[in-house]
Amino acid sequence: MSDSEIMEAAKKFAAIIQETDTYKEYYNQREKVKKQPELYDKVNEFRQKNFDLQNESDSEDLFDRMEAFDQEYAKFREDPLVDDFLRAELAFCRMMQDVEILLAAEIDFE
Repeated sequence: MSDSEIMEAAKKFAAIIQETDTYKEYYNQREKVKKQPELYDKVNEFRQKNFDLQNESDSEDLFDRMEAFDQEYAKFREDPLVDDFLRAELAFCRMMQDVEILLAAEIDFE
């Protein structure tokens, strides 16, 4: 099988992923949030800060910073629109992680 055939198969697989209930829920929730641009910006700010916090190598006061982050965004996370989106996004990310783990295991990639 050629590289171009693999790429074509990957496109088909992406289309299959987009037909899953998990992806559809993520997409629908994202579109709801996007209808409120200020809220969408705030969600993206939250996501970026969360990502940065999770990927910091300095663990000296990480727990304290995580606590402060949780407190800063606690009220924000209570918004049902925000919570529904973040839950849907997390479910989709977990599904994609499972797919990546499966692919790596199936092709014996270390």
